[in-house]
Amino acid sequence: MLDHQTDFLQLALQHEVLKFGQFTLKSGRQSPYFFNLGKIASGAAMRRLAQAYARTLKAAGIECDMLFGPAYKGIPLVTAVACALAEWGTDLPFAYNRKEAKDHGEGGTLVGAPPRGRVVIIDDVLTAGTALREAVAMLKKAGAQPVAALIALDRQEKGPSGLSAVQEMERDSGVRVIPIVSVREVLSYLAEGRVDAATLEAIRAYQGQYCI
Repeated sequence: MLDHQTDFLQLALQHEVLKFGQFTLKSGRQSPYFFNLGKIASGAAMRRLAQAYARTLKAAGIECDMLFGPAYKGIPLVTAVACALAEWGTDLPFAYNRKEAKDHGEGGTLVGAPPRGRVVIIDDVLTAGTALREAVAMLKKAGAQPVAALIALDRQEKGPSGLSAVQEMERDSGVRVIPIVSVREVLSYLAEGRVDAATLEAIRAYQGQYCI
């Protein structure tokens, strides 16, 4: 596991982004863990999170001309990641969208730099993939080329098609989806004595049933 992945998982546990118990997901499945990136709610924590995204982008070797954050969670994320990259000498323009079109002032739904060139989308997690698909369509309509989407976690769970949400997104859009960590890396990290045996076994059993 890479250093930025370990740091991200430390952050997730420290801020209860990753919680354990019994949680009902949108799919109706009963999951023994829940992931909520909205628990990152301080400047220092957001800085560490942004660095994890930025290092993931660097490690993936993706060349891009700008960043895009889908409303709403993608807005603070793309801002913070742009700042993290700028600290390392890569100053990229970024943009985001509004959920509702503005009918006064400059109008429209897009805010920030005009979409252009190769764009990396920054978001939290990929569940149904609706927000990412909308972002891809929006960017293409504006004349840009979405090349990748960075997310925090890939749960690697099978959907009705037999593919995971990430696999479906890549198949349907042609956009590469890159997680900071997958659930397999989460399990590897937790197995180092960070949770009790019962919790670890529950996650393994859940993944055995639903994982791709």
